[in-house]
Amino acid sequence: MLESRLIEVETKLAYQENTMQILNEVVARQQRQIDQLQALCKQLLERVRNSGEPGFVNTPADEVPPHY
Repeated sequence: MLESRLIEVETKLAYQENTMQILNEVVARQQRQIDQLQALCKQLLERVRNSGEPGFVNTPADEVPPHY
């Protein structure tokens, strides 16, 4: 009886370790994607700021009212 319980616990532990490894890989991949998206957003923001086109100039009408 004790041996079967030990085997059951070891089996569950192995599955949990596998699940943790998979989740770790997913989180690491998502972090890389977040980093890439942040870098892209910074590039786009700089491009808009440096465009010099009149349509991209911030005007008072573009600002959010204080109650938002």
